[in-house]
Amino acid sequence: MNGVPLLTLVTFVPLAGALVIALLPRQRLSWIRFAALGTALLTWAVSLLLLASFDHTATGFQFVEQADWVPAFGIQYKLGVDGISLALVVLTTTLTAVSILASFGPIVDRVKEYMIAFLVLEVGMIGVFLALDTFLFYIFWEIVLVPMYLIIGIWGGANRIYATIKFVLYTLVGSLLMLVAILGIAFTYQLQTGSWTGAFDYETLRGFGFDPTLQFFAFAGFFLAFAIKVPMFPFHTWLPDAHVEAPTAGSVILAGVLLKLGAYGLIRFNLPLFPDAAQQWAPLIIVLSLIAIVYGAIVALVQPDLKKLVAYSSVSHMGFVTLGIFIFQEQGMHGAVLQMIAHGLITGALFLLVGVIYERTHDRTIAKMGGLAGTVPVYSAMLGFFVLASLALPGLAGFVGEFLVLVGSFDYWPVAAAVAALAMMLAAAYLLWMYQRVVFGDLSDYLKGLGHHLTDMTRVEVLTIAPLVVLTVAFGVFPGLLLELWQMPVTDILARIGPANLAGVP
Repeated sequence: MNGVPLLTLVTFVPLAGALVIALLPRQRLSWIRFAALGTALLTWAVSLLLLASFDHTATGFQFVEQADWVPAFGIQYKLGVDGISLALVVLTTTLTAVSILASFGPIVDRVKEYMIAFLVLEVGMIGVFLALDTFLFYIFWEIVLVPMYLIIGIWGGANRIYATIKFVLYTLVGSLLMLVAILGIAFTYQLQTGSWTGAFDYETLRGFGFDPTLQFFAFAGFFLAFAIKVPMFPFHTWLPDAHVEAPTAGSVILAGVLLKLGAYGLIRFNLPLFPDAAQQWAPLIIVLSLIAIVYGAIVALVQPDLKKLVAYSSVSHMGFVTLGIFIFQEQGMHGAVLQMIAHGLITGALFLLVGVIYERTHDRTIAKMGGLAGTVPVYSAMLGFFVLASLALPGLAGFVGEFLVLVGSFDYWPVAAAVAALAMMLAAAYLLWMYQRVVFGDLSDYLKGLGHHLTDMTRVEVLTIAPLVVLTVAFGVFPGLLLELWQMPVTDILARIGPANLAGVP
């Protein structure tokens, strides 16, 4: 594929599709829907072509594309991909196609604007994973904010304005501090070298070796932006509100991809650019991760709302990701990246299934459910499958990532592994208890009152969930397919950091 700008294609095909949709007549809803789905599938196909052309045995970034953008300050349009970013790009294109298909039925107002917003959102998400210029990364990072704001604020639930403003304020504060850090390291580079060339270039900055004090504060600026997006405890409070008010497809992308932007940022920027500061901050971040793992599980246990339960489970599961990253240990890092992929598939599917039942009942209260197994058996089976995947049943994708993080944590600090294992037991409690109340027993009076409206999953709904079922099984049985993809970048990042230091851990 020499000479074909695959990275630019996979990034901007959704933008081209959005421009085409903007020209379509508003009344042609089917044209708009299928144009959006066709664009998403084309982007997905390009990402698979990228995957097929990728050499997982090579070191460094591949398919690098670069051009001067603002030469006076050394700012470039520079894209590149390694195994970690490639896996996340394919996850993004897969979930975007699934989300657009899942929106065919529920979204009936302003369909044109919705599809445009979704495709622009995809541009931003893919750009974040591929950008190798810190300024360009920041541009893509901010692009993500606008369409997500619109998706929640226009097509969300009753409290959508409160939820979307809270989401924007949290994210914006973190983003601005990250911008200060980006400018700080660029100015420092320019002062020490006498040139702006490379001041925003990720590969140049990665080996530069900044002053420890600058590292400490720049790490904090990047970390806050990424911790809010993950979200880590105590920056998580925007997430349940955003999930509850977002339309179903919005929740799928929010949980499946947007949370991964923060974790990816920690791996890509915080560790290689600021290795000394990473060692200083690691004990605090590990403790916050453990709090998130347990806190998310306990709060999920008492949630009366299906969507909030899944949202708080995300706080717990993403705690495993940040724990795996900051123990600076090979199994832990592999587990963290694998958990990002598994969480995207499994939690995305759970939000799809919550949306399916909400479309029929217009309610997500667990207490009003019960007895679904006899009335909607296909739905009940799908929900059961992803509940088991979410609680890390061996043989499904959710198990391998969490297991590797536990192995790495035990090697680093056995107490951390014990706390994380406790949360896995809590996950089994809140998920199985929810499933028992929703699916088993007699049909509840509320559901009886729905009569013929309570129908099983349609073909389109089964089609949206089927790819996620296949991938969850495939990566659970053959995790090596993914692990060997990012073996080289994980080894490289850990070599820059060194082993974790237990000093400072309470």
